Amino acid sequence: MKEFSIAVHGGAGNILSEKMTPELEKQYHAALEEALKLGHECLEKGGLAHEAVELAVVNLEDCELFNAGKGSVFAHNGMHILEASIMDGKDLMAGSVAGLRHVRNPVQLARKVMIDSPHVMLIGAGAELFARENNIELVDNDWFSTDFRKMQLERIRETPDIDLDHLGLAGEKKFGTVGAVAKDKQGNLAAATSTGGVTNKRWGRVGDSPLIACGTYAENGYAAVSTTGYGEVFIRKAVAHDVIARMKYGGQSLEQALQALIHEDLPPAGGDGGLIAIDQEGNIQFAFNTRGMYRGYAYGDEI
Repeated sequence: MKEFSIAVHGGAGNILSEKMTPELEKQYHAALEEALKLGHECLEKGGLAHEAVELAVVNLEDCELFNAGKGSVFAHNGMHILEASIMDGKDLMAGSVAGLRHVRNPVQLARKVMIDSPHVMLIGAGAELFARENNIELVDNDWFSTDFRKMQLERIRETPDIDLDHLGLAGEKKFGTVGAVAKDKQGNLAAATSTGGVTNKRWGRVGDSPLIACGTYAENGYAAVSTTGYGEVFIRKAVAHDVIARMKYGGQSLEQALQALIHEDLPPAGGDGGLIAIDQEGNIQFAFNTRGMYRGYAYGDEI
């Protein structure tokens, strides 16, 4: 039994060590470690699990290495359109936002929806009106832009393609969604996920990240889960909740549930990606069916 634990991820994909320069690898490690430390300090001081995952994800949203917040990919219309979700395993309260263009940290707004609204999900202009009314920081859309993400869009903008498996900073493909899961000293679980979606997306496409049960789920007594991968398949398979269902109804351990889901069930459906999860004892598990996944964890004093 771990008194408290936290894990973070920064996406999965064909992350090849031979293509990762020492300097770039150092940057990724530093970004993940900083996010972990913020969440860990919160838990160490007695903070709640949903507070810790919010802090960790906000930090990753502000790092342009990942496809969430600053550094998000471009949609076909040349805009950044962001989404996020958060869930508290104590009472199954959840908050979700999608279609955002001006909210600096979507996960902050998702938590505000969870705590200070009667709703679970807000989208588009209505979500941003709620953000203004609750003093959530807004920025110009180009605040999220980077030259690298612009190059990604220009490469495929005149085609019908979308980069479901978008080109990573090391020159290889990866999913850049970010997320966190945690267990606090009170025994509560929580999860959060945030993303900029897929390059060249159209028609108001929404992925799995803001959808409770697909990209994010947490339930005390079982597990908290945050996913990263091919959103359409993760939606069809309700991946995050499927982990809990395998434990609750199938009697599987967290490790058994993750391995069966990620390596047996998802690949035939084209479900490339991975997830991080934490069980009621604070044990952390990772699973991915790609070449790699950016991830980190902390158990109590161990980071």
